[in-house]
Amino acid sequence: MELGDYILENGTKWQAVKQRASIENSWFIPEFVELATNSIAKEYLQKEKLESWAQQYKIPSRQQQPKTVGIVMAGNIPLVGFHDFLSCFISGHRQMIKLSSKDQVLLKHLSAKLIEWQPEVKEFVTFSEMLKGCDAYLATGSNNSARYFDYYFGKYPNIIRRNRTSVAVLSGKETDQQLEKLADDVYQYFGLGCRNVTKIYVPRDYDFPRLLNVFKKYNYLIYNNKYKNNYDYHLAILILNKQYYMTNESILLAENKSLFSPISQLHYEFYDEQPDLTPEDVKERLQCIVGRDGIEFGLAQQPGLWDYADGADTLKFLLSL
Repeated sequence: MELGDYILENGTKWQAVKQRASIENSWFIPEFVELATNSIAKEYLQKEKLESWAQQYKIPSRQQQPKTVGIVMAGNIPLVGFHDFLSCFISGHRQMIKLSSKDQVLLKHLSAKLIEWQPEVKEFVTFSEMLKGCDAYLATGSNNSARYFDYYFGKYPNIIRRNRTSVAVLSGKETDQQLEKLADDVYQYFGLGCRNVTKIYVPRDYDFPRLLNVFKKYNYLIYNNKYKNNYDYHLAILILNKQYYMTNESILLAENKSLFSPISQLHYEFYDEQPDLTPEDVKERLQCIVGRDGIEFGLAQQPGLWDYADGADTLKFLLSL
């Protein structure tokens, strides 16, 4: 709780740390660092929410034989591995963390604050480039890196997470306010998160111009050099392939069966009846479904304590060690 207050108070030291994170990774623009850290403070670090979450488990007051859990964190969005950090902290086990090279600053600072307030935390949280001698592992990465994780960590208790993405199912009757919230689900963090909507399913008579017009609220992102480079590259690919596309100058809409779309592009697929997203090969690639029969528009980037990545209950796993 104290850590949540520290984040929301936004003191000068914390501001400096966030600024450094933005300088070291140009995808971490201040707006998105602020969004990620404030979301953690409000969704993960409030007393009532923490107590309600923890009460669902049998958590010992102190682990009699604490294990060492190796945690490989991703770096696609700011503090993306914080839920693993928090789950391990709550479980009472020790954790050895390998941070992504893209996100080296934020968690180290917050851990240092915890140690400053409670020096015994130092025994339970360490950072390392090599995760050796651990009893269990939590690892998040791409499908390619997951193969390495399987090779190195497969003989230990583990949760290994692979590529996932999110989709939205639209009825065509959404209000402009709902579409504005969908824009958040699509554009926030430049679309780099597994909870970002990278594909929409729409009825055949869908009004794309209205969608693109509402999405202009994020047109300022095109002034980010990395994002602009991606936009220009994928626009060139679409033109060279003579593929039909639509744009509002900040995102490219292209019809495509793939659930995953590249940065600056949003795939769409028409449906005549409700699209079937239940097959296992589809479900195992989806983090969440937004809109019709899914979560509300605008909530994709506001996960709660119960929203476990890949649907794997991290705290239950840790308490079973």
